[in-house]
Parts: sequence; structure tokens; C-alpha cells
Amino acid sequence: MKKHIPNTLTCCNLISGCIAVAMAFCANWPMAFLFIVIGAVFDFFDGMSARLLGVSSPIGKELDSLADCVTFGVAPSAMVFGLLCVLCGADGIREYIPYAAFIMAAFSALRLAKFNLDERQTSSFIGLPTPANALFWASLIVGFHPERITAVSQNVIIAAVLVLLLLSCWILVAELPMFALKFKHWGWKGNEIKYIFLLTCIPLILLLGLGAFAVIIVWYVILSIVDNSSRKNNK
Repeated sequence: MKKHIPNTLTCCNLISGCIAVAMAFCANWPMAFLFIVIGAVFDFFDGMSARLLGVSSPIGKELDSLADCVTFGVAPSAMVFGLLCVLCGADGIREYIPYAAFIMAAFSALRLAKFNLDERQTSSFIGLPTPANALFWASLIVGFHPERITAVSQNVIIAAVLVLLLLSCWILVAELPMFALKFKHWGWKGNEIKYIFLLTCIPLILLLGLGAFAVIIVWYVILSIVDNSSRKNNK
């Protein structure tokens, strides 16, 4: 039975992602965000359980990527699509703008494919992990308040969303080293950047609630860039 536990958890991740997509298309963004988070929890434990039980398999690796593509690629893309639909309405050519959101699903799939083949990403990441990207967008959209939008700010927000969309697609596949929260030991030396990140996340969550995740992911990217620059200077 134990050999089926990791794949069962991966399937739970996939199901969570499917529910998140359904909630996104129903414009129930808080529930979509919740199921992306639930999917992320299952995604964390499926790999851990496979390593602990010693039952890692090629099919498990492929299944994990397929599940992640739905939960962390299609689901946030559907949320961005819904947001752009609200902003653009059905006014001429603007009604086609929301479909640009699904570019992110394609780049998420590309990111996952690269991760499976890249042997450099065993203890760190190259490019933004898809769960982090999904949490950024889900958190940002949950904090969106359409009633505060004016006719002037509407076009500015549409442009900002599209720029952020393209930027996040680039960061997903960029040759940008990013640290992973994997500890070989619990001491401070060698884990400074990880402890700084974790300690600063706590007050952000307490202050901002669900909206904190968007800020946390931006902070994660900034810390990764700083850490990478520091390592290059030390060399």
C-alpha cells in the first residue's frame, strides 16, 4: 500500500487544482486561492512521503508535474483571466485581452519541464517555482477591490496586470538562481538567507493576511537576487 501513498497525494493536488480552476471561472477568488494553497500542501507532502518511504518512481515524477501544471499553472491563469474580464468588459477588441492570461499556463508547463530535466535544481531553483508564482497571483487577485476602480485607473490597472503577467512568465524560465527552503542542518551559518526570509514572513502575514503572499513572493525574489549577487562577489 505504501507505494501508492505519494501518487495518491499527487492526485489530491490535481483535484485541488481542478476545483481551484472551477472556482476561478465562477469568480469565487477566495475559494480558488484556498484550493491552490491546499494543492501546495499536497505537493509538499507527496515528495516528502516518496523520499521517506523510499518509493520514488518515474511515473510519480511525471504525475507530479501534470498536477502542478493544473494547480500552479492553469488555476492562477484562470484567476487572471477572470480579473481581466472584470476590468476589460465586453467592449470591442478589449474583450479578447483576458485570454492573454493563459500565456502563464504555457510558461508554467515549460518551467516544470525544464525542472524535470535540469540537474542543477536538486538543492535550489533556477527561475521562480510555479507554486510561488501561483501564490503571488492568487494573493494579489484576492486583494483586488473592483468597487474602487475608476474609469481612469481601469486602463492603468489593465496595463499593469499585463506587464506583471509577462514579467512573471519571464521569471518562471529565467536563468535566475533562487534559494530553496531545504535545510541540510539547522545552524545559522549557511542558512542565513532562509532564516531571514522565514522570520520576515511572520509579521507580513499577521499584518496583511491573505494579501501578504504577494508581498512575500516579491520579497523571496529580491532576497534570491541579493543572495546570488553576494555569492558571486565572495567568489
